[in-house]
Amino acid sequence: MVIIEGLIICFILLIACVVGIANGAVNLVCLYEKEVQDKVIEIGLITREKIQRNKMLFFIFGMLPCWIFMVCAVYFINGARGFLDGFWQMYVIMMIEGLFDRLFIDYYWVGKTKAWIIPETEEFMPYIYGKTLAFKWIGTIIGSPVLAAAVSGIMMIFIK
Repeated sequence: MVIIEGLIICFILLIACVVGIANGAVNLVCLYEKEVQDKVIEIGLITREKIQRNKMLFFIFGMLPCWIFMVCAVYFINGARGFLDGFWQMYVIMMIEGLFDRLFIDYYWVGKTKAWIIPETEEFMPYIYGKTLAFKWIGTIIGSPVLAAAVSGIMMIFIK
């Protein structure tokens, strides 16, 4: 069941990205490096205010549903009780989503297709590189268990 729930979260993230770039990848430039954001503002494709708005919308309609679904799935569908039970389920779900994000979205979709190319920013390709790429992998490998532990600890207060 946990694997299916992880795949559902991947689907939620995928849909958020598809909707986000439906009218052009510039609409999710909030997910790109700062120099790409600065370039698209400079050439007039978007404003800083619109970037901030889109970032908030992506969080509200993309990331927040993933977190809400995960907590509800683990504690209300799967009936997790106690720290360890909630921790391992959330950790597995987060790792599935993290690997999907790193390998499919970042590596393949953003890095190998033309779907995420913003005109006049090709000099910044690949869009995910260096420190950001390392940070994302560290976030997936180290951040996932830390977040799973934190949420499990918090949920222990509410679910007994």
